[in-house]
Amino acid sequence: MRAMILAAGRGERMRPLTDLTPKVLLRVGGKPLVQWHLEKLRSAGFERVVINHAWLGEQIEQALGDGRQFGLRIDYSQEALALETAGGIANALPLIGADPFLVVNGDIFTDFDFALLVPRLAALASTNLLAHLVLVDNPPHHPGGDFALTNQTVSPDGDVRLTFSGIGIYHPDLFDTIDAGKRAQLAPLLRAAMGRAAVSGERYRGLWFDVGTPARLAELNRLIGH
Repeated sequence: MRAMILAAGRGERMRPLTDLTPKVLLRVGGKPLVQWHLEKLRSAGFERVVINHAWLGEQIEQALGDGRQFGLRIDYSQEALALETAGGIANALPLIGADPFLVVNGDIFTDFDFALLVPRLAALASTNLLAHLVLVDNPPHHPGGDFALTNQTVSPDGDVRLTFSGIGIYHPDLFDTIDAGKRAQLAPLLRAAMGRAAVSGERYRGLWFDVGTPARLAELNRLIGH
């Protein structure tokens, strides 16, 4: 099974902390934020991980190496300039392969068990679904949410909107209109797929943090005791 960690963003809202350090290498609970993802992916049975990077990407490669220290194989998808989420994923597809795969934003922190999504990989391979999203209750900084969830089907609008957690499973076909090396956002692709009832989802009520600002990073470290 394969996964991708998105780590190409500049981290503008996290400045000045990200002026000299990639956001995914900022420390949470005494270790780099990205290390939490890697350890959880390995525990869930994932063996290969692709990490895309642009800003200070060489630091990420130096810190994580080929992944052996985490019991994983890590490949890197280098971007001269960040290609946005869909563009970054499309650019990395030659490293990911032709099967459905897990993607997690590098700048979140969560206790979500990635093993719960393993059965969804098979579902995406055998149905017309193109994506499965993990949604969370809206945080204070994003009160309007992103999508609605009804009976495990995700739609653009609804009475109760939830926030996309940055954790999802995707079929490579979702990105077949995006050329490698081109910038592209994920939301338009997802909305188009929702129009064909091709996006499923689930609601997670456990620990989830968007580590997007220095204040939130500090709050998270206080929460977990560091």
